Amino acid sequence: MSDDKNQEKKSENVGVEGPDGLVRIPEVCPALLLNDVLIFPNTIIPLAITSPAMIAMVNDALAGHRVVAAFSRAQTPVSDRPEDQFYEYGTAAHIMKMFRMPDDSIRVLIQGMVRVRRNEIVSTEPYLQVRITPLQISRETNLKIEGLTRKVVSDFSKYSEEHALPEEVRIAIHNISDPGALADIVASNLSLPIADKQKILEENNLEGRLTLVATHLSRELELLRIGSEIRGKVERELETNQKEYFLREQMKAIRRELGEESDTGAEVAEFERKIKEAGLPAHASEAAQKELDRMRMMSVSSAEYSVSRTYVDWLVSMPWSKSTTDELDLLQAEKELDEDHYGLTEVKTRILEFLAVRKLKGDNRGPILCFAGPPGVGKTSLGRSIARSMNREFVRMSLGGVRDEAEIRGHRRTYVGAMPGRIIQSIRKLGVNNPVIMLDEIDKLGMDFRGDPASALLEVLDPAQNNTFSDHYLDVEYDLSSVFFITTANDMGQIPGPLRDRMEIIEIPSYITDEKVQIGLRYLLARQIEEAGLKKSHLSIAEDGMRTIIRGYTREAGVRKLEQRIGAICRRIARSVAEGKRKRITITSKNAAQYLGPAPYADDVLPESPQIGLALGLAWTPVGGEILIIESTAMPGNGKLQVTGRLGDVMKESAQIALSYLRAHAAEWKIAEEKFSKQDIHLHIPEGAQPKEGPSAGIALTTSLASLLSGRAARNDLCMTGEITLIGQVLPVGGIREKIVAAARRGIKTIVMPKANEKDLFYVPDHIKSSLRFHFVSDLGHALDITLEPVKGKRVKRSEGHHA
Repeated sequence: MSDDKNQEKKSENVGVEGPDGLVRIPEVCPALLLNDVLIFPNTIIPLAITSPAMIAMVNDALAGHRVVAAFSRAQTPVSDRPEDQFYEYGTAAHIMKMFRMPDDSIRVLIQGMVRVRRNEIVSTEPYLQVRITPLQISRETNLKIEGLTRKVVSDFSKYSEEHALPEEVRIAIHNISDPGALADIVASNLSLPIADKQKILEENNLEGRLTLVATHLSRELELLRIGSEIRGKVERELETNQKEYFLREQMKAIRRELGEESDTGAEVAEFERKIKEAGLPAHASEAAQKELDRMRMMSVSSAEYSVSRTYVDWLVSMPWSKSTTDELDLLQAEKELDEDHYGLTEVKTRILEFLAVRKLKGDNRGPILCFAGPPGVGKTSLGRSIARSMNREFVRMSLGGVRDEAEIRGHRRTYVGAMPGRIIQSIRKLGVNNPVIMLDEIDKLGMDFRGDPASALLEVLDPAQNNTFSDHYLDVEYDLSSVFFITTANDMGQIPGPLRDRMEIIEIPSYITDEKVQIGLRYLLARQIEEAGLKKSHLSIAEDGMRTIIRGYTREAGVRKLEQRIGAICRRIARSVAEGKRKRITITSKNAAQYLGPAPYADDVLPESPQIGLALGLAWTPVGGEILIIESTAMPGNGKLQVTGRLGDVMKESAQIALSYLRAHAAEWKIAEEKFSKQDIHLHIPEGAQPKEGPSAGIALTTSLASLLSGRAARNDLCMTGEITLIGQVLPVGGIREKIVAAARRGIKTIVMPKANEKDLFYVPDHIKSSLRFHFVSDLGHALDITLEPVKGKRVKRSEGHHA
């Protein structure tokens, strides 16, 4: 810095030529603090001002002398004092124009006039005001100043051509006669840091200022020359269409020439350390290292760098070699399954057999289990219990409504926002490579133009292939063979055949009433008491009360609705307890309606005596077994058969088969031909709002029609089930367990069923089997002998049946 003290003058004696004539610089000026902007004398610059204090300052200045002192904020303040927040030297500037904007901000056009030095801060409210001293610049010239001036003009002409500066700037430079103004205008157009521009502003000596400007110009031109050489070298080595790679190489070469350290070095080194610690297999380590090599050539601010960084981060954070130790204690596993689930004996046995094989075989490969059954029977909680008994991490993935293949395999990295599939995401989140992953609702998968997720699962759920699973995002093989996959489904018919073949199906049947009673008393009640903030001493439910809730307030295969009903009772009791009205309540069959309202469900009324045309069949539904009441009646007509009750096609065909069989054997059953040709028959199954489908009502349909046509009443003390054929064979049907339980619940003591279903009694609880009499038939004629009342005065030979 030159001798500033000798060049400072009192402000009241200083005037500067402005756009409107001589502008006087006041001794005390409002201070305009600028961020990343510096105003030189002899330059004009537009500014946007949003601060209310700064707007008020501009308004006051416009009302007075229109002069402000513009200072740049210090890049690294030495303290928190106000005077250390901005530089000591600035520029006195004249406000030429002001524009008010719709958002209440203002735009001003400011012309720098003269360098000033801040002496002291006069006030900080309502805005900053400082006492300043203008600096007088010597205009004496010499040969060195003339030489520097010519060099600056020459170099700036080259610089402006390379940077495509406006034509008027290039012309103006050649017409400036004042070397000081030339230096200021050139410095304002250079792309320099604020700190470098501040040094030029503070240099009050004309020769020194021209030297600084000339030095920076020479450096910028040298950088342009180096860039040109690098560009030529790279263009010779690369194809013309590899622009992106060329730009990276150019930046890399520039940093090398300037001796600047790469910003990516530290992060790349950190990733290299993580790769060594992660234990990546060779192919994954090679992919990660290749991506790190690309990152070294990128700028941290580029979009491609962020994509590569995220990819490498996924690779190193995957648990390639980290796993939990299996604890295959079968006794403990059995204990935990019994603690978590009531009944399901066959399901638990199959699960324990599966774990035993794993324990003996010693490897992780094995069949994929699929728990199939109606909602609410405990499929998901079984998977959680298996994970707990094996000491493995557990995660549930819902596949309901998934239509995009990328949900399973991930997106390719060429897409914006690409991510791995949900399987890889789950494994990374759990942090181990051998969790238990439950793929819930696998039968609800969809497909559209984005692909078929079910096809993507073929590789995941194939033990022979999933050790080389390839996610589109990772693009390297990942071993899924250690993962224990369990799937769940409600309807196996909705699962594609190839996918179904890869899984071992474990059927989970619907609960019978007795099982629901025990589940409600042992598990659901305690859980809902805790959810409601009650204590066990506040509420209990008697067994008959639980049975009433199940029969009158739920219609389901599982126990979800039952738990909701118990929860409703608990909330009602919780209110009473909170209000101090009641202390202990026991729910029974008599007072259940007080807490749940009228029962929405009631069983159909069964006939009290044998009737003509009315037979009792058995049906399986997703919520358990039901008794079907089948009615038929005749009217004059021409032999048409009408069926109602919202029957499906298969059930309608069964009714037609029954009628055809009876017509073919009319003589055997003493049925006149006129009853087939001169009257119409109407067959109806009540509860017409409920759809009914399946062939298992064949015997019951035949019994109803045979009773109507022969005039013999159908027995009201037995139920029947079985598919029929046109020649009178009785074929096996499904749902035997649920059907028998439903019949026993309604007080039926005799059941007619196919001979081929006798083996299915194994799954019926012993206490129910012992209370029933069974007739196993393989011929429809034999079945009708049992289901129809004998003709009066004639003994009909009937099978006595037997107790199971």
